[in-house]
This record gives sequence, structure tokens and C-alpha cells, in this order.
Amino acid sequence: MDIEQTALSGVVICAPRRFGDARGWFSEVWNQKALAACGIDCAFVQDNHSYSRDVGTVRGLHYQSPPHAQAKLVRCARGRIFDVAVDIRRGSPDYGRWTGVELSAENGLQLMIPAGFLHGFITREPDCEVLYKCSDFYAPHCDGAIRFDDPDLAIDWGIDTGRAILSDKDAAAPAFASFVSPFSYGDAA
Repeated sequence: MDIEQTALSGVVICAPRRFGDARGWFSEVWNQKALAACGIDCAFVQDNHSYSRDVGTVRGLHYQSPPHAQAKLVRCARGRIFDVAVDIRRGSPDYGRWTGVELSAENGLQLMIPAGFLHGFITREPDCEVLYKCSDFYAPHCDGAIRFDDPDLAIDWGIDTGRAILSDKDAAAPAFASFVSPFSYGDAA
């Protein structure tokens, strides 16, 4: 697996190798030993699978606070998405900065997002299926969100944000300026 560092420390793009023949291809998308050798040492306890029917569907920006903070390994198994991570670790030199990468069934890329980051994505094709591993179980009392189109974050989603398709939770998410992060730079995930 090839690992590429993004502009945000700890957020990496994982490019699993694909081995093809006349039948199609095979890819190993997670190998704890191989990734630990690349500095990614994370145990996952939950796999999630989402389906989004329409182009322009936004899921996020979400986080799960300590003591149930989650690192995530995200991939798109069907369709194409723009996946985003935002650093929300107080004291981080990258606090409030974001990075994004296109994940698709075709390119096979994955985004590793440590705890202490907001996560969200927008669908760029209809009928997208996104799979992601989480390092802790879902805990409703630790669940949180920040408005995806917050001007302080200035994320370029590639669409007119007024046309985004949102859940009620995401539409009501608070502004970044009022957010008090439960994460500190240097804390263990």
C-alpha cells in the first residue's frame, strides 16, 4: 500500500495496490501490520456503510468527542465523492484548516482521518456507497457536527452550497466560530 501525506499532519491518503487479470482485480484495503510500518497504528472496532442516492448529498461535518473519539479510514466503493477532513485540535498549527481528496470506486483511494478532525463528504455521482472503519463505537452522547458550509472554514465543495442535500441534523449544525473543541493537539487518540 502506498501512503501519501496530505497538507494536514496525520491525515493520509492510502492507495491500495490492485492486482488484475481477465476476471477483474483484487485489492487488500486494510492490513494492520503493513500500515503500522508506515506509522498508522490504529485498531478498528466498527465498519460503517452509507448509501447516498443523489449528486450533491453532503454528510458532515461530523466528529465524535472523547472518550469515544474516532479515527476513520474512508473509501468509496461505488460512485465518486469529495472527502474532507478539518483539523479541530486546539493548539494545532493547522487548527481550522481542511484538506480534501476525491475518493471513487475507480481510483480505490482511501483517506485516513485521525481523531481530532471533522469529517464530511459530498457525492459527485448518483448512487454512492461509502465504507469506513472507525476506531471506537458510535456513542450518541459524544456525537457532534459543525456546519459544512461555514465561511470560517471556507471549504470548496465544488457546488453551490445552497443546493446541497442535507440531513436535518447537518442543516441545523452550529457555526465553527461558536465551537469549543474537545480535542487538544498532542493528545493520544
